[in-house]
Amino acid sequence: MSAPDAASGSTARAARARRAWLRDLRQVALFTGKRLLALFVTVLVGVYLTIVIANMGGQVDDLRLAQIEATIGEEVRADPGFFDLPSEERNEIIERRVQMEVERLRLDEPFIMRSFDYLQQAIRLDLGRAEQMHSDAGSRQVSMIILERLPATLLLFGTANLLVFVVSVFVALVLSRRYGSPGDRAVIALAPSSAAPGWFYGIFLILVFAFVFPILPDGGMVEVPPPEGTFAYWLSVLEHMTLPLLAMFISTIFISIYSWRTFFLIHSSEDYVEMARAKGLPERLIERRYILRPTLPPIITSFLLMLIGLWSGAIILEQVFNWPGLGTLLFEAIGYRDTPVIIGGVVIFAYLLAVTVFLLDLLYAVLDPRVRVGSGE
Repeated sequence: MSAPDAASGSTARAARARRAWLRDLRQVALFTGKRLLALFVTVLVGVYLTIVIANMGGQVDDLRLAQIEATIGEEVRADPGFFDLPSEERNEIIERRVQMEVERLRLDEPFIMRSFDYLQQAIRLDLGRAEQMHSDAGSRQVSMIILERLPATLLLFGTANLLVFVVSVFVALVLSRRYGSPGDRAVIALAPSSAAPGWFYGIFLILVFAFVFPILPDGGMVEVPPPEGTFAYWLSVLEHMTLPLLAMFISTIFISIYSWRTFFLIHSSEDYVEMARAKGLPERLIERRYILRPTLPPIITSFLLMLIGLWSGAIILEQVFNWPGLGTLLFEAIGYRDTPVIIGGVVIFAYLLAVTVFLLDLLYAVLDPRVRVGSGE
């Protein structure tokens, strides 16, 4: 082949590679756009249903109106400047103030119109002001109230789930090599214990380690008053989170080990694994390359969805241990019927769930070579 022909062939290959790269890039962009649009619609529907349910289809407006009338009436009657006025004039002042507050809150408009305004604000994370609750700094902004409680929940649940993930994967790998051993049978026997939620075990842990043998605090996040110094403060936090951490660990560890050990056993009997063993490859290499990697997508799916699913149990668990996180916040908001705070908590949950599902799609493409973006197969 002459030099000009070789050069033209190289240029053609480079052009084909560039066109293939652009085609793949368009497919990835199209796939990402479709997934983001689908997740956005899902979040939209979920948040709107929450707004309708939290407002009881508009019935909460009647309760809010009665509360406004009672509050303004008490303020006017307790004001010394209105003592000498006739009752008719005081009632007129109360009615005018009530009407002004109703117009400010737009309670004179149909609920269906306001519900779409609430939806637009919630999607933009403009969560408004709480009706009853406030942050420790005195702010009534829902975003500030949530941001104040979010770190405590992330610290507790993030640590617990990371610990469960690392321990369960390691133990599951060990048990997959020792099928039928006493440890394997013990995990199978203890797997049904995960049917009980974390707060159920938490009650017994408090009874044993906080009252019968008082070696750990029964609740809270830190001593009151908080200890001085960074090390002493975090040591107190560690002591207070030990029992809730242990409760969540016990409630999920055995079923996680059992599930992932089953994944490892299934993949360890595949033909390509037997071929790798026949070639004399080290067992550690076989586990890492031929067993662990193919099982990572379902394992990570289970782990991330479990992390999000634990939010449903956060309310009771944090109440049992008096942990000042989002679960306790939502429990208090439901008790106060503070609709903006309830909606704000659900919005944060919806966004976390959507981000988790989106990350799962990306992780599948990275971890599983069988997944191809844009492929019709």
